[in-house]
Amino acid sequence: MTPPIRTSGRAEAAHVLPSETPHPGLPSSVRIHEVGPRDGLQNESTIVPVEVKAEFIRRLATVGLTTIEVTSFVPPAWVPQLADAADLVAALAAEPALHPLDLPVLVPNERGLDRALGLGVRHVAVFASATEEFARRNLNRTVAESLEMFAPVVRRAAEHGLRVRGYLSMCYGDPWEGRVPVGQVAEVACRLAELGCDELSLGDTIGVATPGQVHELIAALDTAGVGPDRLAVHFHDTYGQALSNTLAALQAGITVVDASAGGLGGCPYAKSATGNLATEDLVWMLNGLGIHTGVDLGALVDTSTWMAEQLGRPSASRTVRALAEQRTSRHGLDVRPQPSGDR
Repeated sequence: MTPPIRTSGRAEAAHVLPSETPHPGLPSSVRIHEVGPRDGLQNESTIVPVEVKAEFIRRLATVGLTTIEVTSFVPPAWVPQLADAADLVAALAAEPALHPLDLPVLVPNERGLDRALGLGVRHVAVFASATEEFARRNLNRTVAESLEMFAPVVRRAAEHGLRVRGYLSMCYGDPWEGRVPVGQVAEVACRLAELGCDELSLGDTIGVATPGQVHELIAALDTAGVGPDRLAVHFHDTYGQALSNTLAALQAGITVVDASAGGLGGCPYAKSATGNLATEDLVWMLNGLGIHTGVDLGALVDTSTWMAEQLGRPSASRTVRALAEQRTSRHGLDVRPQPSGDR
C-alpha cells in the first residue's frame, strides 16, 4: 500500500457526539453511499492528483464507509477532473484492504462499461435525467435516446454479474424547466427499473426539494411498483434543505442515502447546483436519532479536514466547522484549514 500523504497540523479526532434520542418510524440502520471522490471532486476547478484521490478513498474506507463511489469513465473532454479514472481504479485494485468494499464507478455508455470491465470493476452506475433539457445538456440526447443508450449497458453489466445503480437527475426542479411533475419523474424512474437497475438514486440536482415533495415522489414510485427498498436519495444543500429532505425520505422507508465528505460537489452541467449533503452532517443527525451507520464521526471529520487542506479551502460541512471551532477553543490555536492562493 502506498504510504499515507503526510500533512502538517492534522487535527486530533473530536470526541463530541450528539445526544441520542431515537424517533419512532425510522430505520434502525442506514447505508451511506459516499460520493465525495466522484461527485465531489468532479466539480473542482483544478485537477486533483490521482495520489491524493487514492489517499482520500483510503481514509474514507478507514472511517467505516463501505460504499465509496470512486470515479467516472466519461470522456475526459466532458469531465477533465476525472480523466485519471483508469489509473485510480488500477491503484485501488492493487490494495487488498480495499477489496471487500463496494467501489462503484459511473459509465455513460458501452465504451465506458468496457473500460470498467477491463479493470475488474464490480459495480457500475448510469446517469439519466427526468427532464429533456438537462438530458440534452448532460448527455446530448433526449430522455428516450439516453434510455436506449443505457439498455445494453445495464444488460451487459448484469450478464457479467455487476451490480447496477441508476442515477436520476432533476427529480424535483430543473433550472430551465422549473418544477418537475411527479408523474414525469416516476415514468423515467420506472423505465430505469425495467432496464434492470438494482438501485435508483433520486437526485435533487439543484437542491430545491422540500420534504413534502420527497414524500410525494417516494409514494408515487411505490404505487408504480418501485418500492423504497430499491431507492436511494441524493440531495444537494443549495437552500439548506438536504437534512430535512433526508429525514422525510427516512420516514418514507428509505435506508440508502448519498452524501459527500466535507460537502464537496455540485454539477458541471447545472451551475445552480451547489455542494452535496455533507457526510458529517448526515452522520451527526443519524447518530442523534440512534440510527446505525458504522461510521466513526471523529475520524471522518479528520479525513475531510485533511481533504480541505489539499484543496486549499475550509470544509463546507457545518459539522466539520463546528468541531473545528471546538478544537480551537480547547487547544488555543486555529487548526482549521485555511484558504490559499486566489481560489
